[in-house]
Amino acid sequence: MITLDSISKSFGSRTLFEDVTMTFNPGIRYGLTGPNGCGKTTLFKIIAGAEFSTTGNITLPPSVGILKQNIEAFRDYTALEVVIMGNKRLWDVLQERDGLYEQEITDTVGLRLGEIEEVIAEEDGYSADSDAEILLEGIGIDINDHTKKMHMLPSDMQFRVLLCQALFGNPQALLLDEPTNHMDLDSITWLEGFLKDYKGTLIVVSHDRHFLNAVTTAIADIDYETIIMYPGNYDDMIVAKTSVHERAEHEAKSKEKKIAKLREFVTKFSAGTRASQVQSRLKEIERLQPQDLKKSNIQRPYVRFYPSEVKPGKVVLKIENVSKGYDDVDVIKDFSVEISRGDKVAIIGNNGRGKTTLAKMIAGALSPDSGEVVLGHNVAVSYFPQNHGELIDKSETVNSFDWLNSRHSGSYDQDIRGVMGKMLFGGDDAFKAVGTLSGGETARIIIAAMMLDDHNVIVLDEPDNHLDLEAVSALAWGIEEYKGTAIFVSHNRDLIDHAATKIIAFEDGGIRYFDGGLEDYLGKRKK
Repeated sequence: MITLDSISKSFGSRTLFEDVTMTFNPGIRYGLTGPNGCGKTTLFKIIAGAEFSTTGNITLPPSVGILKQNIEAFRDYTALEVVIMGNKRLWDVLQERDGLYEQEITDTVGLRLGEIEEVIAEEDGYSADSDAEILLEGIGIDINDHTKKMHMLPSDMQFRVLLCQALFGNPQALLLDEPTNHMDLDSITWLEGFLKDYKGTLIVVSHDRHFLNAVTTAIADIDYETIIMYPGNYDDMIVAKTSVHERAEHEAKSKEKKIAKLREFVTKFSAGTRASQVQSRLKEIERLQPQDLKKSNIQRPYVRFYPSEVKPGKVVLKIENVSKGYDDVDVIKDFSVEISRGDKVAIIGNNGRGKTTLAKMIAGALSPDSGEVVLGHNVAVSYFPQNHGELIDKSETVNSFDWLNSRHSGSYDQDIRGVMGKMLFGGDDAFKAVGTLSGGETARIIIAAMMLDDHNVIVLDEPDNHLDLEAVSALAWGIEEYKGTAIFVSHNRDLIDHAATKIIAFEDGGIRYFDGGLEDYLGKRKK
């Protein structure tokens, strides 16, 4: 189990959580939730010992698997080696054994080698390679890549190796911060199954609502400067939290009505002969006065894409026999499709198959090697790139308001401030330098720009990366309600399930166009 004893964390005058005492028990899979900036990652670092709390102590089991993010630290190790490093005790004795075998075998060395073999046996070290291979294959890494150095693998695969490292060796507790990043739908499904069978203490942070609902059995929600535990998955927590909030509002209104009646009595009889009754009611008013409640940190942006008044033709996009390759490798070959006005098309599939390439060609940011991408009559496209640097230069000192203003010089200041407010850039936050924006803030400012754009087709390439759960839900709603045509790349099943009416799937045998939503597509594919 993991125990938090009177944990607090503050940065200057800002308190993330205060005097938190709770236990995370084995056999329960906890989702740690809260909006960007609430302190989820900070709490993870405190539990992992990478950061100090302001007050309090943490008690951990002997073995804890932690999802690391520093891929550069492992660049010269093979994928198999990096996974086995997840069991530190085993890895250390394996390294020591290799070093001893390079020495002259004396009695002392021989005795130590015998002790090492005992430790290897205790840690199931003789099956370490095969156990690591099972994890790597399950998460979608080809067996031919297992012995390659990390720097030879694509970055998304390197992050998957680090996830396998956290899972390796059956640790007594698992701390997973955004484990579904850099993963395709098949790998996420495999991870869900693995975690459901896990018997230790799991704490996971994810912006994938579907993943949280599938995996978690309890939610630890960071809010009101504390951590509140809810039974059930994420949707269960939302229902319970909304119910508590509504009940608190109802009680506050009832108290206000009662206080008003008591004040009326006090005003009417304060100068009369009913002094004792007046004093009694003054005490009752004091008792009923609302306490100073800590403010909730939950904020949901309001995403609405309004299409241009110029209506496009029925067919907004024709892709005709398009091919595109890199270094003599075809990622898209002879692909054709027609997209109609009002379609909501999700582009899905494993990483590295060409989803971003297709999105860029649709948006006009990349040309095909052969074939044509033809936009229909009166089509105007607004584009959200996966690489935010294609739109925002983080070396610039320009502030967010001025950046938006430069893209929309014809817009009124109040219109720009309006969309910034909807995307949670209120007050001084509207004037943050673009170079200082976090990943989530950068995504939200690009979405704000799209809300001001003149378009009837929107193309979004993994827009949910870096967004918290509330923002992803708002984005799904915005795409679903959009009266134009939306084409988006995503691995987030909740977003795809809510917004998509058509699917372009990059499969092993090629690219498939499916007329229907995600659940229908997955059902057909399973059959």
